[in-house]
Amino acid sequence: SSSMPSMRGSSCALTITANVRPSRIATSASSGVAALHLLGLATGMACCLMILQYVLHERSYDQFHPAAERIVRLELDSYQKGKLSWKSATSYPAFGPTMKRDFSEIEDFCRLHDAEYVLANPATELKFAEKKGYYADPGVLRMFHIPLLSGNPATALEGPDKILLSEKTARKYFGSTDVLGKTLSSNDNGNLVSFEVTGVFENYPSNSHLTLDYLISYRTLGKISTAQGDTTNATETAWGWYDFYTYFKLQPGTDPQKLAEKLPAFNDKYINSNPNYQKAELLNSTGLQALTDIHLYSNLNQEAEVNGNGKAVGLLFLIAFFILAIAWINYINLATARAMERAKEVGVRKVSGAGRWQLISQFLTESFLLNTAALLVAVLGVWVAMPAFGNFLGKELPFLIFSGTQPLWIALVFAGGTLLSGLYPAFVLSGFKPVSILKGLYKNTSSGQMLRRGLIVGQFTASIALIVGAIVVSRQVQFMRNQNPGFERAQTLVLQGPNTVADSVYQGILTGFKNEVLQIPGVSSLSGSSSVPGDEIYWTSSFRRLRSVDETRQTLYILGADLDFTKSYDLKMVAGRTFEPTDKNTCMLNESAARLLGFENPEKAIGDLVQRGRRDTFLVCGVIRDFHHLGLQKSIDPMIVRFQPDSRNYFSMKMEGEDYSKMLGSIETVWQKHFYADPFDYFFLDEFFDRQYKSDVQFGKVFSMFTVLAMLIACLGLLGLTSYNILQRRKEIGIRKVLGASVTSITGLLAKDFLKLVLVAILIASPLAYYFMQRWLGDFAYRIDIQWWMFVTAALVAVGIAFLTVSFQSVRAALTNPVKSLRSE
Repeated sequence: SSSMPSMRGSSCALTITANVRPSRIATSASSGVAALHLLGLATGMACCLMILQYVLHERSYDQFHPAAERIVRLELDSYQKGKLSWKSATSYPAFGPTMKRDFSEIEDFCRLHDAEYVLANPATELKFAEKKGYYADPGVLRMFHIPLLSGNPATALEGPDKILLSEKTARKYFGSTDVLGKTLSSNDNGNLVSFEVTGVFENYPSNSHLTLDYLISYRTLGKISTAQGDTTNATETAWGWYDFYTYFKLQPGTDPQKLAEKLPAFNDKYINSNPNYQKAELLNSTGLQALTDIHLYSNLNQEAEVNGNGKAVGLLFLIAFFILAIAWINYINLATARAMERAKEVGVRKVSGAGRWQLISQFLTESFLLNTAALLVAVLGVWVAMPAFGNFLGKELPFLIFSGTQPLWIALVFAGGTLLSGLYPAFVLSGFKPVSILKGLYKNTSSGQMLRRGLIVGQFTASIALIVGAIVVSRQVQFMRNQNPGFERAQTLVLQGPNTVADSVYQGILTGFKNEVLQIPGVSSLSGSSSVPGDEIYWTSSFRRLRSVDETRQTLYILGADLDFTKSYDLKMVAGRTFEPTDKNTCMLNESAARLLGFENPEKAIGDLVQRGRRDTFLVCGVIRDFHHLGLQKSIDPMIVRFQPDSRNYFSMKMEGEDYSKMLGSIETVWQKHFYADPFDYFFLDEFFDRQYKSDVQFGKVFSMFTVLAMLIACLGLLGLTSYNILQRRKEIGIRKVLGASVTSITGLLAKDFLKLVLVAILIASPLAYYFMQRWLGDFAYRIDIQWWMFVTAALVAVGIAFLTVSFQSVRAALTNPVKSLRSE
């Protein structure tokens, strides 16, 4: 009898100990899960917002125009014998005024034509080679909403020899923006041209498909054309000079599609009815491009700038919501997995009188508060990380997520996601029966387990698809950058050629310049040309075989080059020879041009004659192996290389050794001696050529970075679920250890259930990834094939990361002393 109290006390003490320890474990696990909740949600939201920053910036191009939705650009397509020859962003100058006259739907129009000059301030002799200027109709100021800081917009571009400067350009030449009435000059081929500064406009926004540093009055181009012998007023009436960007502002309420349907009849009336076009079986077709679509959805010849990729941006937009969905799935998984830990809380609340809707309201409020905290952390993280993110991409990204209507959309998505992610856990938790709970009879339901497994499969399906995508994107970018383009671009220095020297004296000056440069140690060759690889060729004309009965003319891209061009770029000859000093009116064709002109093989072209227009005839001396003049996104154009010893748009030099700074200094000294009136501008060809891949490289960086983060977020959820799975099975683990189970077998037991889900995700993700990446690759003329090892690699990465995530918790549980988990039994 005296021992009974002692026995009861001992029993009581044992009961308290057994109850307290699991409670501490649960409390520790709960705080850890709360941290995982916050970390996972905040990371997912931050990733989503970061991607949205990039996407919004790409989609913001040209949206700043007040009437952007009413402005369209004319696209010109040319067909020869029913086959598409080219699609161009530029068109004929006669389109603008003629369409304005014929179509009442058009309110206004303007034309732009490239105006590249070496501009100089005659008072200070400060000079720069400029490439981002245009001859422009006066209507450009109205249509593109270019506000002037000074000058009269009604007269600033009226009449010839007038120039408008951007604010930064005015400061570059004059040190201020108070420049009205001042003069900029240009010595073009020995002819001095002076421009009166009639105004200064605000620096043009960078999120435009155009870069505008200056605008020259359109009538200046007409004056130049007349001085060169034109008697037809070609800048207003020509239907064959397709170097003009033509924009139309439509009347309010005009449907661009209905206007476009009228264009075939217009083209037939003014262009295709021309006997010369009909004889050559040429057909012109036109279309209208929305201004706001140009940056992302236009990849034509003669684009003003390197445009973005709409498919890539759309894919990133989906990735943003994939990542956010993964984060919310984590929340649902962890919240429902915690049901056992909160079951008693629900039971006590229900016994105390709480209704189900009160409990649902409580759990939704918890979800809202946690999501709000995560959103605040995410916004702060994005704001801090934006400069680094911009540097990572190589571009400046403004903070756009809280501009315009973006906050409203973000709030709607946030509210919807918070509601959806909190609704299911709230209904699960509020649906517990208090009697069963308080008797300790509650278990996680099979339906709840199935849901969590399905959500894990969804998470890893998205993650594995992203891994496959990241591999494909990376390989495609590497393929384009590393593929042999058919010419030698390494260690090639390119100088912008001189513009100020008259043709009559140029050849003599060039000889002296070339001889002195070749004496500089490290310079092995020098050649002049009208274009270099990476610089789009605008010089085109129609050619035909003179000795053929077939008089069909084909459009070829013309490259003027001197004796050393093929040597400098190590171009391979497949037939014939390169140029010789005694050559006159000779040319070389690339393989594509030889095929287009109908030669059965390259050897057949040697010694034949090709005729340009009705007058110029050239002897074919050689055929060059096709090379990629532009990036691998585009197909190889049919090209004719004309022998032009006085070509001087670019000087290409091969450099040997590594002391480039010393060589550059010596070359500049020689340049100043012979071409003192021209600025010394240069670039390295490999960097210049690779700029064509800038948007693809940016896309690859963003895709890869956020693929890693998506996988990290998925693993956070898997880590939380594993920890709860282990917590629920701790007694089972203890019993298995007591019965002799090894750490390895216990780890495998705990990991296999999750790895099965990852394997299911692999089977679902693989065809989805294949479909979407095939669509993305469809934009490239030269592309990789999607291969089996890419899917195997993605699967191994996913399985490996999942196994490490699960094993981390499993090994720790397997190493735990079984006494700690069994002492309550």
